Amino acid sequence: MKRREFITLLSGGAAWPFAVRAQQAGKIATIGFLVAGTQSVYSQWVTAFAHRLRELGWIEGRNIIIEYRWAEAGAERFAEIATEFVRLNVDVIVALGNAAVIAAKQATSVVPIVFPVAGDPVGTGLVESFAHPGGNVTGLSIRQTELAGKRVELLREVLPSLRRLAIMANVGNPATPLEMSELQAAARTFGVDTVPIEIKRSEDIAPAFGSLKERADALYAIGDSLVASNRVRIIILALSARLPTMFSIREHVEAGGLMSYGPNLAELYRRAADLVDKILRGAKPSEIPVEQPTKFDFAINVVTAKALGLEIPPTLLARADEVIE
Repeated sequence: MKRREFITLLSGGAAWPFAVRAQQAGKIATIGFLVAGTQSVYSQWVTAFAHRLRELGWIEGRNIIIEYRWAEAGAERFAEIATEFVRLNVDVIVALGNAAVIAAKQATSVVPIVFPVAGDPVGTGLVESFAHPGGNVTGLSIRQTELAGKRVELLREVLPSLRRLAIMANVGNPATPLEMSELQAAARTFGVDTVPIEIKRSEDIAPAFGSLKERADALYAIGDSLVASNRVRIIILALSARLPTMFSIREHVEAGGLMSYGPNLAELYRRAADLVDKILRGAKPSEIPVEQPTKFDFAINVVTAKALGLEIPPTLLARADEVIE
């Protein structure tokens, strides 16, 4: 997706009343889209968002402009981009991930903010509650914290001898401590010790693997923009260390990871477009409940399993939504 080469300045008061006036006057609405990761990784999901907007009658260049900004997994850019969107007087900000949403909230309490994905939005303070978000923020939760135990359970079905689980976590992500706590508690119930490996930037990933040596039997990568943008690097290093991997999204398994369990991101981005549509037609974010996924994809890469010398139980393969061979 190409970044716009022009910027349209819009005037007006509060964001959602302005959206209504824009519709009545036939003006072009503007969405500021803060993409936390890289264009090469996130474009497929952003495309799903744009396609759904088109289905809802929002045509780029005709009645809407989407200003894309790719933060390239650099959290230090979130505040800069959010401030730029406020200066441009966009009608809605779409921000991906907890840290990006927090930056947008700090930049404005007026412009509506929609998040297509966020881990534990209540626990991290993005919204007051799922039913009544309050303020200017709403979106979709990926139920990341709640699924931690299920992922450990699936790993143990492939590795019954699992005793030490490495957890790769971006400590700059506000949702990380919540998932880490839930994950460690779940691991303890299975008699599994955890080995946290902390990262803050791409350059931390290779040294993190170096520090592991033989201290882990498998790797659980807590999903966020930093992990997504570096998934190929993480997968290659894990294979070199002969570590089976568990991810939160199926696209990482398509790239060579062993397994994933989590919501379908393309569908969440489409649903985020529905929320943006409601806001542009006059709804207030505070009155739009935060949605949660109801269907989860379980993916297994049997090519990776063979490379690691693992035998995937037939019963587990039968339960998978996608088996990559």
